[in-house]
Amino acid sequence: MARWGRCDFRQLERLNRRMEQLMSSDLDSFFREAAKDLAKRLLSKTVKLTPVVYGTLHDAWAIMPVGHRGNHYTVVLINNLVYASYVEYGHRQQPGRFIPGYWESDRFVYDPDAEGGMVLKQGWVRGRYMLTISTQELERQVPGILERKLTNFMRGCFNAQ
Repeated sequence: MARWGRCDFRQLERLNRRMEQLMSSDLDSFFREAAKDLAKRLLSKTVKLTPVVYGTLHDAWAIMPVGHRGNHYTVVLINNLVYASYVEYGHRQQPGRFIPGYWESDRFVYDPDAEGGMVLKQGWVRGRYMLTISTQELERQVPGILERKLTNFMRGCFNAQ
């Protein structure tokens, strides 16, 4: 009968213990925290790009709680102001239409009882795309962000004895 030699299984046993630690760790909380972090980054980018006239649109951005269905975690960033989509994507307006109001320095204040006002000149007001641009920027950064988070998580699992 052939002799196969000696084998030291200590490293395999140590790897097995670490894999068990990894499997027993709370992956759900890791994924939720990663999703929250990405949502906070998206919120920060979007708020920076949001035009500020009175600050209402700027202050109305909010993050909804993390959702989980199957293998997917979702976070929704919302702005529930009626005109948020018009600022994001642009809108039509009727050239020549009179809008009653007055100017305060560089801002037009709508006042239906004002004698003066302004006449609309453009047929289309371009959107600012603050959420669209922020989403595109974040999508480029996500692989690096998640790689760092996953590396730190794995290091924590495998370095713990």
